[in-house]
Amino acid sequence: MDEEERVQEIIKLLEAEHPDARIALNFSNPFELLVAVMLSAQTTDERVNQVTKTLFKKYKRPEDYVKVDLEELERDIKPTGYYRNKARILKKCCEVLIEKYNSEVPKSLEDLLKLPGVGRKTANMVLSNAYGIVEGIAVDTHVRRVSRRLGLTENTDPEKIEMDLMAKIPRDKWARITDLLIFHGRRVCSARKPKCSTCVLNKLCPSAFKIEHK
Repeated sequence: MDEEERVQEIIKLLEAEHPDARIALNFSNPFELLVAVMLSAQTTDERVNQVTKTLFKKYKRPEDYVKVDLEELERDIKPTGYYRNKARILKKCCEVLIEKYNSEVPKSLEDLLKLPGVGRKTANMVLSNAYGIVEGIAVDTHVRRVSRRLGLTENTDPEKIEMDLMAKIPRDKWARITDLLIFHGRRVCSARKPKCSTCVLNKLCPSAFKIEHK
């Protein structure tokens, strides 16, 4: 089995194992998704969903984030952690959305990356899940860990990992692979004590059984 065949088999097995894999953040429009992804840094999607359940009722447009006092916004997002920095960046991001994009979330990777606090992961997640536009692969901590263990990359930098994955994963699977690797990382290939014995990829994974009890 060559590398291309191995990658195809990995995708096939992951799709069968995690048919319910999808973005876990709750949102009803592109702007809500942008905010949710920005808040998700260094915390869980579950915690973000708890916060946005009330946050999105209070803040509906970029203008709402800009006009509110910084301290009030900090209190509203405090459970997500790093709330002072997140509140400051969120307000700056919304200012740019108002000034340059008519309060609308851009539909291109280039424009999204111009927003304060938005990197390639956030931009890719927004484009794919809000607009159905796929220009890359979102690399979070789960995608980073699982792709490295599977030997799909040797890099540690998220952007370099993304480039490696884009070179190996068929373009029509770029959006899907993010959800699949995230779900696999949460359910099976955890940071500590991955469940190699029950993993559907253990015959294709060069790291299988080598880190199970570390």
